[in-house]
Amino acid sequence: MTKPTRSFRKVAARFIARYWPVMAVLGLAIALRLDGIGFGLPALNDPDEPLFMMLAFDMLARGSPDPGWFGHPGTITLYSLILTMAAVAGAGLASGSFASLDAFASAVHLDPGLVILPARVMIAACAVGCVWLTWLIGKRLWGKWPGVVAAAALAVNALHITWSQVIRTDVQASLFMLLCVLAAMNIERRGKTRDYVLAGVFAGLACATKWPAALVVLAPLVAALPQAAKGGRRKAMLVPLAALAALLIASPYLVLNYQTALADLLGEARGAHPGATGGSLPENLWWYASGPLARSFGIAGLLVSCTGIIGAGARCRRFRLAVLPGFALFLLAIGAQSLVWDRWLIPVLPLFALGLGWAAKWLIGWLQPAATRLVLPLLGAVLAVPMAQASIAASAERHNDTRQLASRWIMANAPAGSTILVEHAAIDLLQGPYTMLFPLGDAGCVDGGAVLRGQISPGEVESSRAGSAVIDLGHLPPEKRATCRADYAVLSHYDRYSDDRVRFPGQWRSYFAYTQGRAPAVSFLPQPGVAGGPPVRVFVRPAQKRIERLTEAADSNAS
Repeated sequence: MTKPTRSFRKVAARFIARYWPVMAVLGLAIALRLDGIGFGLPALNDPDEPLFMMLAFDMLARGSPDPGWFGHPGTITLYSLILTMAAVAGAGLASGSFASLDAFASAVHLDPGLVILPARVMIAACAVGCVWLTWLIGKRLWGKWPGVVAAAALAVNALHITWSQVIRTDVQASLFMLLCVLAAMNIERRGKTRDYVLAGVFAGLACATKWPAALVVLAPLVAALPQAAKGGRRKAMLVPLAALAALLIASPYLVLNYQTALADLLGEARGAHPGATGGSLPENLWWYASGPLARSFGIAGLLVSCTGIIGAGARCRRFRLAVLPGFALFLLAIGAQSLVWDRWLIPVLPLFALGLGWAAKWLIGWLQPAATRLVLPLLGAVLAVPMAQASIAASAERHNDTRQLASRWIMANAPAGSTILVEHAAIDLLQGPYTMLFPLGDAGCVDGGAVLRGQISPGEVESSRAGSAVIDLGHLPPEKRATCRADYAVLSHYDRYSDDRVRFPGQWRSYFAYTQGRAPAVSFLPQPGVAGGPPVRVFVRPAQKRIERLTEAADSNAS
């Protein structure tokens, strides 16, 4: 027993000595992504979270693997959510927490956090996988410490942390893109058949998660060029074939339900969105660089990163052929869109992290070993401070969202029996003594509880929104405005249309007409590092009209 124990200890000691830096980085990545991951619950601040959960829950209820919606297309994410829900339900049934599946469904409708939180943890796990893959790519390119620097830069990146805690497709798409890049590196190095097949499979899975992620297929195709010159052209054809096969296997209803898939894909191609309308390619790239990239990496960190990307592209063949093409094409593609969203940067954040890894590699090679031990940690600390500050500020903003501040004000000031109009998934108000209204396009304002409890299906939601970019008061037909009479209106999109009323005159007129005769009661505004979310305006009906409506409601209940 002694010898095996000593042997195990030696192996463990060697493993820790070799991998402790990346283990520490992964531990940090896990801690940062789990910190505050339940933000907002039971309310859902992100508009796509309730959509994804409703779609997944509807698939379970129907017993059908057909998502019935393919806007992202999001198929991998939806199937992952179904597995997560099934695991939660199975654990609940096994432990006796739920007597039946119907009891589980009822519990979820009362508190969606039962499945939302595990689903967010699943996305966070994918994000930690992205950190690990970034380390692996950096290590194979330039060695242990450049890989650690790249992984650490992604681990503490505020933008990456923020979208690691939300049920969206971006992080999962990034995971498959990184796996495709790793396979592309193997193609450049050895060019085995399985490398081509794996690269195509991962590109297809990336596309099945988020349409634009398919552009990563350029990485293995460019990496195959030296092999193709040696007679490997037939192998290169395996990449698109494997990608198409993986896409159709992972998402067969893209073909089986092609009419819906085509309609949803076309519906995603919008030229304008309140608060997110972009400009030309240079203007959009500047928006990304000067905005989310500069905030999350720091100006100095971004400059060093860009310098590192240029240096690696000029001096490292494997990086130039297998890593840079896919990421660069994806960045150009999002820059060429009509809209700009900071979350679209998630798949290219590893590229900028690798740029910092190259800078570390160059510094290690330029300095003497003794100086490296002093200068490298010092430089790392200088670059890490702005990134850490951005992460801390983003965390504070998520913990103190304007929408939850508005809900607390309603609960403290709105009398029982009041009718509350909300534009976000304010599930935190459902348990209150209120009647909740939610604007739903052509359907007018509907019972908010019915929407959030799944009594209105995702198909009905999509049909009612009639292709509009967002579900809000501005997209209601004028004839449906009467369905939105409420004592209190919690408007989280008001400022977007007010600030962009030239591009959205009709929507702004809807807000202007609705708020006429209503008193602005209170406003909750975002503050950097203090409060996050959109500006939220609360409008109140005149006191006499509120009293008359509450009296009528009381008389009706009494009779």
